[in-house]
Amino acid sequence: MSLIRWAPVWDPFEDFVPAVDMYETKDAVVVETPLVGVKPEKVVVTVEKGVLTVKGESKKEHEVDDKNYYRKEVRSGSFFRQVALPVAVKEDKVSAEFADGVLKITCPKSPQVAVKKINVKIIKKSDKK
Repeated sequence: MSLIRWAPVWDPFEDFVPAVDMYETKDAVVVETPLVGVKPEKVVVTVEKGVLTVKGESKKEHEVDDKNYYRKEVRSGSFFRQVALPVAVKEDKVSAEFADGVLKITCPKSPQVAVKKINVKIIKKSDKK
């Protein structure tokens, strides 16, 4: 009986999916994600229909291919992350800042829309035949 080498179809380290912290303040939903080594101009942040999208690219400028690595865990390449926002936000007022390798996205909350309550009139059918 011969052994067959296992070759996974899916590599969990192939794509870079940044972790996010999301919290709520009185006036906004704030999302923070560490993007150490990523240039801010390579990051795109969008909010559409209550979903925040962060995508971009991280490249190593001078990677040497002839190094004899024992381990190589610093990732480069494209990344993409989407998260649903827990409350309605003013999508046109979302702002982002990048400091010390952390992207901080501030999403101002929309005023709560009052739920419209409708009273339904119940009419009893008569038993006339």
